[in-house]
Amino acid sequence: MHENLVEFDQYLGFLAFLTILTIGFWLMIFLLTFVVPYWLTGNLMEMWKERRAAREASLEEE
Repeated sequence: MHENLVEFDQYLGFLAFLTILTIGFWLMIFLLTFVVPYWLTGNLMEMWKERRAAREASLEEE
């Protein structure tokens, strides 16, 4: 007689857990390697533009 070690719904739950874990892993890799550096670079460039504009405006006032 053959006994099942894992019921089918437990197997589906385990597959759902692995799927969510894998999606979360790749989402974190994507965020850390693309989105965060893109966001930081854009913010730094905007800060530099604002500082340059403020410096040029103060030089024109003199």
